[in-house]
Amino acid sequence: MIVSGRLGQAIVPSIHKVRQVISIFVYCIDKERNKQWAVNFPKVKAVIVELDELVSRIKDDYKIQKIVEEPLSINTFTTGSGAGKSTSNVNGKFVFSQVLIDCLLRLKSTQTDIKELIKICKSAYEGNDKELSNLREFRKNYSPEEVLKWYTRESFFYKTLNTVLRTENIHMIFLFRAFISDIQRQLKNHQTNNPLRVYRGQKILADELKSLKQCCGQFISVNSFFSTSTDDRAAVKFLSGSSATENLESVLFEIVADPKMATTKPFADISKFSEYPDESEILFTLGSIFRLDSVNRSSDDQIWIIQMTLCSEKEHDLKDVLIYMKQQLGNEEASLRTLGKILSKMGKFDLAEQYFTRLLNEISPNDPLIFELYKDLGDLASLTHDYEKSIEWHKKAITLKNSIDQNECCVMQIGVVKIHNRFFLKKVLLLVIKATMPDVGNS
Repeated sequence: MIVSGRLGQAIVPSIHKVRQVISIFVYCIDKERNKQWAVNFPKVKAVIVELDELVSRIKDDYKIQKIVEEPLSINTFTTGSGAGKSTSNVNGKFVFSQVLIDCLLRLKSTQTDIKELIKICKSAYEGNDKELSNLREFRKNYSPEEVLKWYTRESFFYKTLNTVLRTENIHMIFLFRAFISDIQRQLKNHQTNNPLRVYRGQKILADELKSLKQCCGQFISVNSFFSTSTDDRAAVKFLSGSSATENLESVLFEIVADPKMATTKPFADISKFSEYPDESEILFTLGSIFRLDSVNRSSDDQIWIIQMTLCSEKEHDLKDVLIYMKQQLGNEEASLRTLGKILSKMGKFDLAEQYFTRLLNEISPNDPLIFELYKDLGDLASLTHDYEKSIEWHKKAITLKNSIDQNECCVMQIGVVKIHNRFFLKKVLLLVIKATMPDVGNS
């Protein structure tokens, strides 16, 4: 709400407690006089004389308000619980999230991927002339050195990227991976040199707060880029505003961050890239890991204070698990096949099939990898109990191998097929015998 000095003095006392009112700006001639009464009302964000300053402050506060009310997606890792080697527990989700991010950032992007991303964004913002104009500008002028300007700018890029990270839309993250890599690279280039104490105001569900209380001393990772401020007052100023639901709790994250811990996941002051350089914004990269130190009520009992410390993935409990998982996936260069394997282990079988098939369509007809992909697709189908489909893929693998080296085929294929029931075993054995020794199959 924007009010004049005289109107504000008359009505602000009456409307200040109305839940629907989040922010009040006093636009007036006599700034000093109106600041005297406005200081008693926390929802009055500023007393302003210049129109340009008013517009700038509204944009600035709107961005902070969105951060406060935007859902936060996190994973937790509980130490001493057996290392998170299963995807069915919370540790498994934490670990696979880290491995997935690592794979995506090492996976080279292609023009086909970028064209698909642009097409999706164009469709999503159809009829929005402003965003379509931003999209055209992005296609024409984007460079990796400018990525932080795009991220801090109020446009389709920031909105779409944050949404897909928060909702864990893996295919869209896959398409965005080149730009995510650019952000991480720029954060590393501008890495903060000295330890910092930073803050982030947030509204979270009561159940989420309860879970965090139970995780003190444990690790959490954030599934998106994590924006914070060096100014605790800026971080808390929207926590007293209205909420869409009464089931939300106001929390202030207080984070101690030492750059020595940011060996693979950097953080940096990105204020100079922002449309609002006065924000003192410190941005942590995707998948940053923190130790949750404590969860307590503030001294005035108004909000919860969550104290955290930035950690390295080389922390003892994490290091062993991440090494184990990467060994399970092999040391091969990151590829769509690696991504498919990770997704398969995460239980995301449809997505795994999508990327195995995508790679199959991209490589040349004579590529030796085709044989491995046929086996991967066969194993994947058996995991979903689609045994007929699995047999078809293994049949293709056997036929292809048989055309290359018949003598080795039978032994090799029996060695790689993953058997899930006796019926499937019998059919596969018959298939292998028929493919490699057709005379036996007809006798």
